[in-house]
Amino acid sequence: MTMQQQVVIVGGGVIGLLTAFNLASEVHSVVLLDRSNVGQESSWAGGGIVSPLYPWRYSPAVTALAHWSQDFYPQLGERLFAATGVDPEVHTTGLYWLDLDDEAEALAWAQRENRPLRAVDISAAHDAVPVLGPGFSRAIYMANVANVRNPRLVKSLKAALLALPNVTIHEQCEVSGFVREGDKVVGVQTSTGVVHGDQVVLTAGAWSGDLLKSLGLELPVEPVKGQMILYKCAADFLPSMVLAKGRYAIPRRDGHILIGSTLEHEGYDKAPTASALESLKASAVELIPALADAEVVGHWAGLRPGSPEGIPYIGRVPGFDGLWLNCGHYRNGLVLAPASCQLFVEMMLGRPPIIDPAPYAPSGRI
Repeated sequence: MTMQQQVVIVGGGVIGLLTAFNLASEVHSVVLLDRSNVGQESSWAGGGIVSPLYPWRYSPAVTALAHWSQDFYPQLGERLFAATGVDPEVHTTGLYWLDLDDEAEALAWAQRENRPLRAVDISAAHDAVPVLGPGFSRAIYMANVANVRNPRLVKSLKAALLALPNVTIHEQCEVSGFVREGDKVVGVQTSTGVVHGDQVVLTAGAWSGDLLKSLGLELPVEPVKGQMILYKCAADFLPSMVLAKGRYAIPRRDGHILIGSTLEHEGYDKAPTASALESLKASAVELIPALADAEVVGHWAGLRPGSPEGIPYIGRVPGFDGLWLNCGHYRNGLVLAPASCQLFVEMMLGRPPIIDPAPYAPSGRI
């Protein structure tokens, strides 16, 4: 990989934005294309917990990316804030899991992985989170879990890229296919014409599989809908994240509380539904009864890039020189982004990788 190359990145979610940010200082130029506006899909819609919801239920491949990213997020937040004046608000609150069926597995995982997760008495959880509902009997707690305010992270990354002279962002620019010379991919076909690149990187989230179909490849990444609701409370109303029965409450610094989320296989339909609203409100009140009197100030849906076991595809596409993937992060795109994008750049530049890249290789998986 020489410095004189132009890299075209297809998809401007957090994975695409951070891939561009990491590559900008290493290559001649970066062109980032997005079919709508950057960061408006899964990256905007998610909750931003800087941990998989149930980290012990994932493979070592996901765990390796998650651990690296969790440790890196605070400095990423500070660096972006310093560069742009937009604070991604990496907010360390800790996380309580309540009434888990697999609590023993969680604690065994924490011991094995040396993570600060421990069982606490339910009364200690109520002391720490006075607004917690009465219907719970057991709790485990991890102290250093943060959440990132993902719309601010997107805004900050975009501002950082716009300030770089060798990065170009084209929004409202839909990619319909690839330009090839023999087996080499040399650019993409877009709604406004051809964009040439020495390397093309597909970071198109739930849309990545559709784009690869034009090359006769079957990438098992599909859209999985998730709906969320938002309340506005006092800034100190919820001091920690809480999670029970697959639903969570996430506090932002200004008192916004996110409740999520559903898991629905509805294709590319991302219309919010009344049934999900009622289900999420019921979960909210079960977790935090005082929310019964609070107003829902937001309700939206997003499409996660569902993939087998949630293991992303990071690396070269076999048989198509010049084409790369960094996609399929399923429910953990925000969590895994820093490690995924660092690993990706190391692979593209032929440098020693931060972690073993083998589990994420597209070869043999598509």
